[in-house]
Amino acid sequence: MIYFDNVYKVYPDGTKALDGVTLSVKQGEFVSIVGHSGAGKTTLVKLILGEDHPTEGSVSFDSVNLRKIKSKDVPKLRRRIGVIFQDFRLLPNKTAYENVAFAMEVAGKTDDEIASDVPHVLELVDLTKKMWNFPRQLSGGELQRVAIARAIVNQPDLIIADEPTGNLDPINTYEIVQILKKINDMGTTVVLTTHNKGVVEALGKRVITMDHGKITRDDSTGKYAL
Repeated sequence: MIYFDNVYKVYPDGTKALDGVTLSVKQGEFVSIVGHSGAGKTTLVKLILGEDHPTEGSVSFDSVNLRKIKSKDVPKLRRRIGVIFQDFRLLPNKTAYENVAFAMEVAGKTDDEIASDVPHVLELVDLTKKMWNFPRQLSGGELQRVAIARAIVNQPDLIIADEPTGNLDPINTYEIVQILKKINDMGTTVVLTTHNKGVVEALGKRVITMDHGKITRDDSTGKYAL
Protein backbone atom coordinates (compact mmCIF):
# COMPACT_ATOMS: atom_id res chain seq x y z
CA MET A 1 0.00 0.00 0.00
CA ILE A 2 2.68 2.54 1.06
CA TYR A 3 6.25 2.34 -0.17
CA PHE A 4 9.20 4.64 0.53
CA ASP A 5 12.19 3.93 -1.72
CA ASN A 6 15.45 5.47 -0.45
CA VAL A 7 13.75 8.74 0.46
CA TYR A 8 15.65 11.88 1.44
CA LYS A 9 14.03 15.14 2.48
CA VAL A 10 16.27 18.18 2.88
CA TYR A 11 14.72 21.57 3.62
CA PRO A 12 16.08 24.86 2.22
CA ASP A 13 17.86 25.66 5.50
CA GLY A 14 19.86 22.43 5.15
CA THR A 15 17.86 20.41 7.70
CA LYS A 16 17.83 16.74 6.71
CA ALA A 17 14.41 15.50 7.84
CA LEU A 18 14.63 12.08 6.16
CA ASP A 19 17.89 10.31 5.42
CA GLY A 20 17.61 7.34 3.07
CA VAL A 21 14.29 5.94 4.32
CA THR A 22 13.05 2.70 2.76
CA LEU A 23 9.93 1.07 4.16
CA SER A 24 6.68 -0.55 3.10
CA VAL A 25 3.30 -0.84 4.79
CA LYS A 26 0.92 -3.53 3.59
CA GLN A 27 -2.84 -3.26 3.31
CA GLY A 28 -4.42 -4.09 6.67
CA GLU A 29 -1.29 -3.51 8.79
CA PHE A 30 -1.18 -1.50 12.01
CA VAL A 31 2.17 0.30 12.21
CA SER A 32 3.37 2.58 15.00
CA ILE A 33 6.11 5.08 14.13
CA VAL A 34 8.04 6.27 17.17
CA GLY A 35 10.93 8.64 17.78
CA HIS A 36 11.91 11.79 19.62
CA SER A 37 10.83 15.22 18.38
CA GLY A 38 12.68 15.95 15.14
CA ALA A 39 13.14 12.27 14.29
CA GLY A 40 11.25 12.65 11.00
CA LYS A 41 7.78 11.31 11.88
CA THR A 42 5.88 14.44 10.81
CA THR A 43 7.77 14.65 7.51
CA LEU A 44 6.94 11.01 6.84
CA VAL A 45 3.24 11.74 7.33
CA LYS A 46 3.35 14.81 5.08
CA LEU A 47 4.91 12.77 2.28
CA ILE A 48 2.23 10.08 2.56
CA LEU A 49 -0.47 12.77 2.35
CA GLY A 50 1.20 14.40 -0.65
CA GLU A 51 1.55 17.65 1.29
CA ASP A 52 5.29 17.63 0.57
CA HIS A 53 7.61 15.79 -1.80
CA PRO A 54 10.95 14.05 -1.28
CA THR A 55 14.19 15.69 -2.30
CA GLU A 56 15.36 12.29 -3.55
CA GLY A 57 13.74 8.89 -3.81
CA SER A 58 10.06 8.08 -4.28
CA VAL A 59 6.92 7.66 -2.19
CA SER A 60 4.12 5.52 -3.58
CA PHE A 61 0.55 4.89 -2.46
CA ASP A 62 -1.03 1.85 -4.09
CA SER A 63 1.62 1.97 -6.85
CA VAL A 64 0.93 5.67 -7.54
CA ASN A 65 4.10 7.77 -7.34
CA LEU A 66 2.98 10.75 -5.24
CA ARG A 67 5.56 13.03 -6.83
CA LYS A 68 4.09 12.42 -10.28
CA ILE A 69 0.42 12.59 -9.37
CA LYS A 70 -1.51 15.38 -11.10
CA SER A 71 -2.84 18.20 -8.92
CA LYS A 72 -6.41 17.43 -9.97
CA ASP A 73 -6.01 13.86 -8.67
CA VAL A 74 -4.71 14.80 -5.21
CA PRO A 75 -8.18 15.38 -3.65
CA LYS A 76 -9.32 11.96 -4.87
CA LEU A 77 -6.25 10.37 -3.30
CA ARG A 78 -6.73 12.15 0.02
CA ARG A 79 -10.32 10.92 0.23
CA ARG A 80 -8.80 7.45 0.59
CA ILE A 81 -6.91 8.61 3.69
CA GLY A 82 -8.45 9.62 7.01
CA VAL A 83 -6.32 11.74 9.34
CA ILE A 84 -6.60 12.07 13.13
CA PHE A 85 -4.68 14.95 14.73
CA GLN A 86 -3.49 15.56 18.28
CA ASP A 87 -5.42 18.85 18.48
CA PHE A 88 -8.69 17.42 17.08
CA ARG A 89 -9.31 20.24 14.52
CA LEU A 90 -13.07 20.17 14.89
CA LEU A 91 -15.34 23.00 13.77
CA PRO A 92 -16.36 24.73 17.03
CA ASN A 93 -19.77 25.93 15.83
CA LYS A 94 -20.90 22.50 14.62
CA THR A 95 -22.16 19.63 16.76
CA ALA A 96 -20.45 16.24 16.84
CA TYR A 97 -22.97 15.02 14.25
CA GLU A 98 -22.42 18.07 12.03
CA ASN A 99 -18.61 17.79 12.22
CA VAL A 100 -18.78 14.21 10.94
CA ALA A 101 -21.50 15.02 8.40
CA PHE A 102 -19.39 17.88 7.03
CA ALA A 103 -16.65 15.42 6.05
CA MET A 104 -19.23 13.49 4.04
CA GLU A 105 -20.62 16.66 2.44
CA VAL A 106 -17.14 17.65 1.26
CA ALA A 107 -16.77 14.17 -0.27
CA GLY A 108 -20.00 14.67 -2.22
CA LYS A 109 -22.14 12.16 -0.33
CA THR A 110 -25.95 12.37 -0.50
CA ASP A 111 -28.24 13.45 2.33
CA ASP A 112 -29.50 9.88 2.63
CA GLU A 113 -25.94 8.52 2.94
CA ILE A 114 -25.14 11.12 5.60
CA ALA A 115 -28.30 10.35 7.59
CA SER A 116 -27.43 6.64 7.50
CA ASP A 117 -23.67 6.67 8.06
CA VAL A 118 -23.08 9.43 10.62
CA PRO A 119 -25.09 7.84 13.45
CA HIS A 120 -23.40 4.52 12.69
CA VAL A 121 -19.84 5.81 13.10
CA LEU A 122 -20.77 7.84 16.18
CA GLU A 123 -22.14 4.64 17.68
CA LEU A 124 -18.88 2.90 16.78
CA VAL A 125 -16.95 5.43 18.89
CA ASP A 126 -19.58 5.36 21.67
CA LEU A 127 -20.89 8.90 21.17
CA THR A 128 -24.53 8.26 20.29
CA LYS A 129 -25.68 10.18 23.37
CA LYS A 130 -23.40 13.13 22.60
CA MET A 131 -24.01 13.53 18.86
CA TRP A 132 -25.81 16.88 19.26
CA ASN A 133 -23.23 18.34 21.65
CA PHE A 134 -20.88 21.09 20.51
CA PRO A 135 -17.09 20.65 20.97
CA ARG A 136 -17.09 22.98 24.00
CA GLN A 137 -19.47 20.53 25.69
CA LEU A 138 -17.23 17.51 25.21
CA SER A 139 -14.21 16.17 27.10
CA GLY A 140 -10.82 15.71 25.47
CA GLY A 141 -11.42 12.01 24.96
CA GLU A 142 -14.84 12.67 23.43
CA LEU A 143 -13.38 15.31 21.11
CA GLN A 144 -10.83 12.80 19.85
CA ARG A 145 -13.56 10.22 19.31
CA VAL A 146 -15.48 12.72 17.17
CA ALA A 147 -12.27 13.28 15.21
CA ILE A 148 -11.92 9.53 14.71
CA ALA A 149 -15.54 9.25 13.55
CA ARG A 150 -14.90 12.05 11.07
CA ALA A 151 -11.77 10.31 9.79
CA ILE A 152 -13.47 6.96 9.18
CA VAL A 153 -16.94 8.01 7.99
CA ASN A 154 -15.96 7.97 4.31
CA GLN A 155 -14.49 4.47 4.71
CA PRO A 156 -10.87 5.31 3.84
CA ASP A 157 -8.30 2.66 3.00
CA LEU A 158 -5.76 4.23 5.37
CA ILE A 159 -5.99 6.01 8.71
CA ILE A 160 -3.08 8.20 9.80
CA ALA A 161 -3.24 8.95 13.53
CA ASP A 162 -0.70 11.69 14.27
CA GLU A 163 -0.04 11.71 18.05
CA PRO A 164 -3.79 11.15 18.70
CA THR A 165 -3.34 10.57 22.45
CA GLY A 166 -0.84 13.36 23.09
CA ASN A 167 -3.36 15.53 24.97
CA LEU A 168 -5.25 12.74 26.75
CA ASP A 169 -5.12 11.12 30.17
CA PRO A 170 -4.33 7.38 30.53
CA ILE A 171 -7.99 6.27 30.62
CA ASN A 172 -8.95 8.17 27.47
CA THR A 173 -5.69 7.09 25.83
CA TYR A 174 -6.61 3.45 26.42
CA GLU A 175 -10.09 3.99 24.92
CA ILE A 176 -8.69 5.67 21.80
CA VAL A 177 -6.20 2.84 21.29
CA GLN A 178 -9.01 0.28 21.55
CA ILE A 179 -11.02 2.15 18.90
CA LEU A 180 -8.01 2.27 16.57
CA LYS A 181 -7.52 -1.48 17.03
CA LYS A 182 -11.21 -2.04 16.23
CA ILE A 183 -10.87 0.02 13.04
CA ASN A 184 -7.80 -2.01 12.05
CA ASP A 185 -9.61 -5.28 12.80
CA MET A 186 -12.25 -4.19 10.26
CA GLY A 187 -9.54 -4.13 7.58
CA THR A 188 -8.40 -0.50 7.54
CA THR A 189 -4.66 0.14 7.49
CA VAL A 190 -3.53 2.29 10.44
CA VAL A 191 -0.31 4.30 10.71
CA LEU A 192 0.15 5.76 14.18
CA THR A 193 2.82 8.27 15.24
CA THR A 194 3.34 8.47 18.99
CA HIS A 195 5.73 9.19 21.85
CA ASN A 196 3.73 7.00 24.22
CA LYS A 197 5.57 3.83 25.17
CA GLY A 198 2.50 2.40 26.90
CA VAL A 199 0.39 2.79 23.77
CA VAL A 200 2.91 0.99 21.59
CA GLU A 201 3.42 -1.92 23.93
CA ALA A 202 -0.32 -2.30 24.58
CA LEU A 203 -0.91 -2.63 20.84
CA GLY A 204 1.69 -5.35 20.30
CA LYS A 205 1.85 -4.42 16.61
CA ARG A 206 4.70 -3.50 14.28
CA VAL A 207 6.89 -0.61 15.47
CA ILE A 208 9.19 1.51 13.31
CA THR A 209 11.69 3.58 15.29
CA MET A 210 13.15 6.75 13.76
CA ASP A 211 16.11 8.87 14.82
CA HIS A 212 17.50 11.90 12.97
CA GLY A 213 15.64 11.00 9.79
CA LYS A 214 16.73 7.35 9.71
CA ILE A 215 14.89 4.13 10.52
CA THR A 216 16.89 2.55 13.33
CA ARG A 217 14.54 -0.36 14.13
CA ASP A 218 11.64 -2.14 12.47
CA ASP A 219 10.20 -4.53 15.05
CA SER A 220 7.19 -6.74 14.44
CA THR A 221 6.75 -7.57 18.13
CA GLY A 222 5.57 -4.19 19.40
CA LYS A 223 8.57 -3.11 21.42
CA TYR A 224 9.32 0.53 22.15
CA ALA A 225 13.08 1.09 22.05
CA LEU A 226 14.79 4.45 21.66
